[in-house]
Amino acid sequence: MPAQPKTTLEQLLHHLGFAQVTIEEHHLEEGLLLDVKSDDAGRLIGRQGQTLSELQYILNRLLFHQDQDAPKAMVDVGGYRASARDALVKKAKDAAEKVRRWGDIVELEPMNAFDRRIVHNALKDDPSVETHSVEVEGTNKKAILLRPKR
Repeated sequence: MPAQPKTTLEQLLHHLGFAQVTIEEHHLEEGLLLDVKSDDAGRLIGRQGQTLSELQYILNRLLFHQDQDAPKAMVDVGGYRASARDALVKKAKDAAEKVRRWGDIVELEPMNAFDRRIVHNALKDDPSVETHSVEVEGTNKKAILLRPKR
């Protein structure tokens, strides 16, 4: 049976006590975007997007269980991910400018895999800066080091 991402997310949110939600489905190159509209967006997003990330993870595990060929679904609430992504790309480009200007290594704060991927992709075509993820002791997150390309 093929996975039904929108229906699965609606049921999941209903079981979590979010009765009044609207979900818009958008097809993207890299998969599917499910944009949730809710009066209780803050509770769905959580601190620094943690609840939103966990909701997305659970949804993708459920979809994979239904259909192993199901495309990855990205969950957003009220445009939170889009604005957070823009801020992260700006932070990455500002750090890259420091690397170019001073020639020093710049370390960005520890972040989850989803955010690290955004940073790496934002700077992958920069001819003068390279990025590396490094483990941070005592956490499951990694930091990104930016350094001049050799």
